[in-house]
Amino acid sequence: MAALVRLGNFLGVLGVTLVLLIGFGLQFWLNELPCPLCMLQRVAFVLCGLGFLLNLRFGPQPVYFGITLLAGLFGAAASGRQVLLHIVPGSGAYGDPILGLHFYTWALVLFLVIVAGTAVLLVLSGRGAPTPERDDAFGVPSRIAAYLLIAVTLANAVGSFVQCGPIECPDNPTGYWLLQRFGR
Repeated sequence: MAALVRLGNFLGVLGVTLVLLIGFGLQFWLNELPCPLCMLQRVAFVLCGLGFLLNLRFGPQPVYFGITLLAGLFGAAASGRQVLLHIVPGSGAYGDPILGLHFYTWALVLFLVIVAGTAVLLVLSGRGAPTPERDDAFGVPSRIAAYLLIAVTLANAVGSFVQCGPIECPDNPTGYWLLQRFGR
């Protein structure tokens, strides 16, 4: 069971990293600037990834599962709010659909999957006393996943600052604050 829990946490880190990379890619390649609710969803994905990463690095602990569950519920609330804002016909949508659904709808689905998956991992991890992990248990694939998650998180933080600056982000962003302020 421990190997299955470790694999689940590893896949969680990779999955969250992939979601953040896709969001970041859409932001720059398709010029789809994230709205404030989108940024809250990104923060929730980062926190979910952090919970998975802590479980991977230090061994499964209820507190790390709790971080992931709370972040998943927060993300589901933020993405659910955005889905409800655009669910009424004629109310418009934010961004282009991906495989028929908008990114915030996919985010809601993924947050629900994260919450359910984390609950399963918590059950599988057992309730025995925490045992310290071996130093070599955090192997090369886990390190690469950790570095990718950290890099994508930092890139998103820089991108958010470039977009919003030190002020509140606009509800419907049209450009980058830093470029408007100091650029073209």
